[in-house]
Amino acid sequence: MITVSNVGLRYGERKLFEDVNIKFSPGNCYGLIGANGAGKSTFLKILSGEIEPQTGSVQLGPNERLAVLKQNHFEYEENEVLKTVIMGHTRLYQVMLEKDAIYMKENFTDEDGMKAAELEGEFAELNGWEAESEAAILLKGLGIGEDLHDKKMAELTGAEKVKVLLAQALFGQPDVLLLDEPTNHLDIKAIQWLEEFLINFENTVIVVSHDRHFLNKVCTHISDLDFGRIQIYVGNYDFWYESSQLALRLKQDANKKKEEQIKELQGFIARFSANASKSKQATSRKKLLDKITLDDIRPSSRKYPYVGFTPDREIGNDLLRVEGLTKTIDGVKVLDNISFVMNKDDKIALVGTNELAKTTLFKILMGEMDADSGSFKWGITTSQAYFPKDNSEYFENADLNLVDWLRQFSPKDDSESFLRGFLGRMLFSGEEVLKKSSVLSGGEKVRCMLSKMMLSGANVLLLDEPTNHLDLESITALNNGLINFKGSMLFASHDHQFIQTIANRIFELTPKGLIDKQMAYDEYLENTDLQKQVVEMYQ
Repeated sequence: MITVSNVGLRYGERKLFEDVNIKFSPGNCYGLIGANGAGKSTFLKILSGEIEPQTGSVQLGPNERLAVLKQNHFEYEENEVLKTVIMGHTRLYQVMLEKDAIYMKENFTDEDGMKAAELEGEFAELNGWEAESEAAILLKGLGIGEDLHDKKMAELTGAEKVKVLLAQALFGQPDVLLLDEPTNHLDIKAIQWLEEFLINFENTVIVVSHDRHFLNKVCTHISDLDFGRIQIYVGNYDFWYESSQLALRLKQDANKKKEEQIKELQGFIARFSANASKSKQATSRKKLLDKITLDDIRPSSRKYPYVGFTPDREIGNDLLRVEGLTKTIDGVKVLDNISFVMNKDDKIALVGTNELAKTTLFKILMGEMDADSGSFKWGITTSQAYFPKDNSEYFENADLNLVDWLRQFSPKDDSESFLRGFLGRMLFSGEEVLKKSSVLSGGEKVRCMLSKMMLSGANVLLLDEPTNHLDLESITALNNGLINFKGSMLFASHDHQFIQTIANRIFELTPKGLIDKQMAYDEYLENTDLQKQVVEMYQ
C-alpha cells in the first residue's frame, strides 16, 4: 500500500497539486490519466521519492519495496543484461555483491565466515537462489532471448534496452510498482505479455499510459488528475469515461432545472413583492431562492483537437500496385519481394516486429528511398499525404513561427486569419501561434504535422506511428478523424484500439515477405498464435 496525505506542489505561480489524499491499495492497478502537462510523471516521481512535495507526505507500508520503470535507457551501459534486471531489487543485488566480495578474499577470517552466513540467510529470504531464473523468464516474456542475457546493455538496440528496464521494474515482485508509459516501443507480443503479467500481479500498480486498450485490459481503477486534484474511479478507462461523462451530464441537467426554478421564483418575487396580499408568499419564495445554489462545474483541463481529413477529389479504383519490392540496409534484408494491390476504401494496418521494415516501405512509397529491386505505381487519381515517424527535418528552420511554418504547406489560402483558424483547431490559440518551431514539444510537432496533412486535401494517407507523443485526448481525436476519413490509408501503430477501430485489412511484414489478411485487427490476432502463446505462459 502507498498512502498520499495532503500532498501539494507548485512551480512558481503554477499549481500542480493541492491537498491530494489517496490510498493505493494492494491487488489494484490504478491508471493515472490527465491532460499533457497536468503532472502525471511528476506525481509518479513524488510517489517514488525522486521529487519532494512542498506539503504533505507519501508513505509506503512497513517493510514494503517500491519499483520504478527507469526512463534513462543509457544508465546501465556497462552492465550485463541479466544483472541489470536483478539490480531492480537493490537490496538483493547489494547482498550478492557483498557475498561475492567476501568469497573472493584470499584471507578468509572467522568474522568473514559469520558475515557470509548472515548474508546467505538474507539472500535466501530475498529469494536470491531464484533470481537469475526469474530474471531470465521476465526477459524471455518480453522478447529478449537468452543469447542477449550475458551481453552488455551497450550492445542492445534502443527497443531492447526498454524491455530490459521494464523487466528490471517487474523483477522480485515489488509491493508497489510505478510504470510511466510501459508500452512505449514494445511490440504486440511484448504488450500482450505485459498485460497478462499485470492482470496476474497481486500487489499495487500505478501506471501512466496513452494506450486505451492497455488501460482497459489491466486497470481496476482510474486516477483522474485534473486541476491539481486526483479523483479515483472504480473500473477501467472506458468505464471512467462513461461514468465521468454521465456525472457531468447529471450536474448540467440539475443546474438547468435549478436555473429554471430560480427564474420562476425571481419572476414571482418581482411581480408580487409590492402586493400586500402576496407579500408573505413573495418573502417565502425569497427565502427559498436564497437556498438554491448551482453546482460548480469546472471545465476540464482536457482539450480535444479537431482532426478531420477532407479529400479534394474522389479516389478512383486504381490506387497503388506494388511488385517485388526488396531492400537491404546495412547488410540486413528488411523487405523481401513485397507485392500487393491497394484497393479503394482500404484502411491497411502494417504490423510486425521489424519497425525498420515498416518505415522503409513508407519511405520507398513516398519516394524518399529507392528499393534495390521491384516497382510501385500510384494511380492517377491519387494524391498522398505522409506522416513520418521522424519529423525533425520539417522543423529545421528554427526562425519560423507556427503561422509561417504552416503557410509553407497551404496551397489554397495563406492568409493569417485562415492559418490561425486552422491552428486553433489543433489547440494553438492566441499568442501560441507565434511560437518558434524550435521550441515545440513532441506532441505539438505531431499536431503541426497533422495540420499539414489536413491542408493537403490528399485522398491517400500514409502514417508511420502517428500516436507517438500524443495525449489520450489527441489520440481519440485522431482516431475518430481517421475512422471518418473517406479516402484510403496505410498506417503503422502499436495502439491496439487505434488499429482495431480503423483498419479493415492487415499487412504483416515478416522476414519471408508479406502476409495479407482482409480482416479486422482482433480477428487477425485470434488467427495467430500470439495470444495463445502469451496466455499459456500464465496457466
